[in-house]
Amino acid sequence: MSSTTLETAGEVAVLRLAHGKANALDTELCTELVSRFGELQASSCTAVVLTGRDGIFSAGVDLRRLDDGGPGYVREFLPALSDAFLAVFDFPRPVVAALNGHAIAGGAVLAAACDRRVLAGERAGIGVTELLVGVPFPLTALEILRCAFGTSALRGLVYLGAVHDGEDALRLGLADELSDQDTVLPRAIDLAERLGSLGADAFGHTKAQLHRPFIERIGEQRPGDDARVEKIWTSDEALASISAYVERVLKKNG
Repeated sequence: MSSTTLETAGEVAVLRLAHGKANALDTELCTELVSRFGELQASSCTAVVLTGRDGIFSAGVDLRRLDDGGPGYVREFLPALSDAFLAVFDFPRPVVAALNGHAIAGGAVLAAACDRRVLAGERAGIGVTELLVGVPFPLTALEILRCAFGTSALRGLVYLGAVHDGEDALRLGLADELSDQDTVLPRAIDLAERLGSLGADAFGHTKAQLHRPFIERIGEQRPGDDARVEKIWTSDEALASISAYVERVLKKNG
C-alpha cells in the first residue's frame, strides 16, 4: 500500500503523506519519499506542495517501529531517513509545505526542507523534540534545520524541544505565514504557483547557491557523523530511552 498520494493542481504537484494515523516516518515512507521526488523531478510540474492528512503533517520518526525493531531496524532506517530529507531539500524546483497539522521532530525537518511553510494557525505546531526522546538527529537533519532557521534559533529549538504554534511559530521564523485549517492547502498551492512561475533554471540555480554550504557540509561530514549517530541510537541507553518514551507518552496517548 502506498504511503503517499499524488495529485495535481494545474502545474503544481500536491504530494500528500498518507501513512498511518500520524504520518510517522519509517523506512517505507522514507523510501517512498525518495522515489516520489525522483518521479517529480522527471515530470513537468513547476512546483510541489507537500502536505499531510486528517489534521496531521507528520509526528516524526515512528518510535514504535524503532522500539520493536531494535538495532537491526535502526541501522536500516537511519540512512533512509537522511535520504528522504535530502530528496526534499535538494529538489531543484520550489517545494511549499502546507502544514495542516503538527510537524514534530522528523516532521519538522521535512517542513524545514521545503522552501516555504504555510501553517494552519493555532491547529498546528512545529517542534524539534528528538533530544527529549534521548537520541540526536543525524547531521543531514541538523544542517537542513540550520539552513531554514539559522544556528542561533536552532540551539533553542533543539535543546528545549518546545512545540511552537500560531504567532509564536511565525515570530520564530518556523512558519512563513499562517492560514486557517480550511485554506492552508489552497494558500500553499497559490504560493507554489507563484514560485513555479519564476524561471526554472534561475530558481534552481539560486536555490542551489543558497543550499550549497549545507550540502557541502553534509557531503563532507555525513559518513563519520552517521556512524556516530548510529552508535548512539543503537546503544542500550538510547534504546531504553526510546522504549520508556513509547510507554510514557505514545501508549498513554493511544
